[in-house]
Amino acid sequence: MEEYTQRTYGEEWAAEYDSIHGELDPTQAVETLLDLAGGKPVLELAIGTGRIALPLKERGVEIHGVDISDAMVAQLRKKPGGEEIPVTMGNFAEVDFDGEFALIFLAFNTIFGLLTQEDQLRLFENVARQLTADGIFVIEAFVPDLTRFDRDQRVSAMEIELDSVRIEISKHDHSTQLLETQIATFSANGIRMRPIRLRYAYPPELDLMAKLAGLRLRERWGGWDRAEFGPRSNQHVSVYERT
Repeated sequence: MEEYTQRTYGEEWAAEYDSIHGELDPTQAVETLLDLAGGKPVLELAIGTGRIALPLKERGVEIHGVDISDAMVAQLRKKPGGEEIPVTMGNFAEVDFDGEFALIFLAFNTIFGLLTQEDQLRLFENVARQLTADGIFVIEAFVPDLTRFDRDQRVSAMEIELDSVRIEISKHDHSTQLLETQIATFSANGIRMRPIRLRYAYPPELDLMAKLAGLRLRERWGGWDRAEFGPRSNQHVSVYERT
């Protein structure tokens, strides 16, 4: 995937993002973020089609966004209320967010869309510069599980219908912590390929990046429901504050 860039995901997924990820209920994320915001302005990095931002707006939150994909933001703009959300276009690891925020959040593994450790660290540094003195940075991400791979490869059936099948084909590189994936849909209409490239990091590595950026871990949960995070957790919601 040499031609893959940070913009590729949005360009390839935008038109069908909501239908494919329709099972992702944002209700618990919205409730938790609403509580953490405490009535103050909120910034969502990689706002995308507004899956979380629009419900927050409906609850009275002043929500702003950042995204690098024109195609994703175009989908947001088509929805009721989507035109009213200010969105800064650019790479969230380096763009000026146009103000300070008491809550900045990054959901659904999107931090791993930054494909080097250096870029992920720059994200923490950029957020730290634009948080209020008592602000928090919230990340939702998966906990890497390399047992899913056999000889650093994986093929999995995601969906099987009468006239179509969707499969995941993935390759893992230990040396760079990179995952390269194609989501392939085979149907009567032909073959549709959707690429994904991620650079995963374990929670302690993210904590170290935060520390280097002047932040520290305040809380970590096993999900948006604030369940206890433990050795069997397959995801985490981590809350960082200034040191």
